[in-house]
Amino acid sequence: MGISYLKVGFAAVVGVALIGYGLVRTGYVASYVDNSQNVVVEHAEYSISAKAKALHQKLRVADLHNDVLLWDRDISNESQIGHSDLPRFNKGNVGVQIFTSVTKSPRGQNYKKNSSEAFDNITLLGWLQSWQTNALNNLSDRALLQAQRLYELEKKHPNNVKVVHTRQELEDVLKDRAGGSNKIAGVLGTEGGHALDGDLKNIDRLYDGGLRMMGLQHFFDNKLGGSLHGQSKAGLTDFGRAVVRQMESKEMIVDVAHSSPAVVDDVLAMATRPIVVSHTGVKGICDTPRNLTDEQVRKISTKGGLIGIGFWDAAACDISPKGVADSIEYAVSLAGINHVALGSDFDGSVTTAFDSSEYSVLTNELLKKGFTEDQIAAVMGENIIRFLLENLPQGAAVQETVASTD
Repeated sequence: MGISYLKVGFAAVVGVALIGYGLVRTGYVASYVDNSQNVVVEHAEYSISAKAKALHQKLRVADLHNDVLLWDRDISNESQIGHSDLPRFNKGNVGVQIFTSVTKSPRGQNYKKNSSEAFDNITLLGWLQSWQTNALNNLSDRALLQAQRLYELEKKHPNNVKVVHTRQELEDVLKDRAGGSNKIAGVLGTEGGHALDGDLKNIDRLYDGGLRMMGLQHFFDNKLGGSLHGQSKAGLTDFGRAVVRQMESKEMIVDVAHSSPAVVDDVLAMATRPIVVSHTGVKGICDTPRNLTDEQVRKISTKGGLIGIGFWDAAACDISPKGVADSIEYAVSLAGINHVALGSDFDGSVTTAFDSSEYSVLTNELLKKGFTEDQIAAVMGENIIRFLLENLPQGAAVQETVASTD
């Protein structure tokens, strides 16, 4: 989730002002906030070469980070709001998507320093969207509520989306797509371990609710350790270490996007499985507080991890398709072709230069840079697919036991 979420504070003021008009909880203001936060800059239709178009249709596109489940939007229909929905995923040839729940974001957030005690924007957004009382008061319930949205989408559109929990389920979707289906495999995660509400038992609850990846921090320090944007800059706490151990025992994927450098080092020192940075940039091409150093990129990739390159300003600096491709190229020079992936942060309160229907423009830019077809396939999806096949729970397909948020 990007820094433009600062604007939610203004949108909240607008929402309060509209109470007298009876508009706040009818969805008007929630839609206004969504539209104002998730922006695609106006642009002429991108010129894509015939070679790039043909190649893109052969790719298995995958992305590590999308926050669309936060928003009260029917993503079964194509929308003019935001970055993604099922029709736009289909146009962009997206086959695998990690959908991340956002459960807390401090008012006045910035990339340098935030207090965990600051007013929470997500509580206000939840109120505007008429969330149930338990989800307004409990962070684990918020994560499960957003996960439930994907399950509801799956029930309504079983030929278009499948929530996957295991290697076998992912293989089944990939087989369907190879046979001509446009079904998308959705993997559930959460942005920040504060979604555990400080209770180790909630790992089981989130796992039973379908989540298979969890970030450790977001924009503030939590019980697990320091955030990249927090006050302490500390490493893993004892509780954080216990969380990582339990996640590994359940074959859940650890995401260190937003984690302090000390937390990243501590996780790498203790992890027995590779980790991901689901959405980030690299300082060597875009020197902002949000991005990874060259050394961090090398450390994570050496341990078999994945670096997801984001599409917004603080990640790429230049958000044009060429600018995003520049970041990918630089990350590949450090990590190698097998450890760089897409980490769009679509619908994460960011402004981008293209949406999920326009992924072919990135294929076009990578071709122009001289990437081979195999290299483009790796970055555009095969690295994520391989990583998930190796690191999702390896048992047979399971009957999900989705925790109720009623």
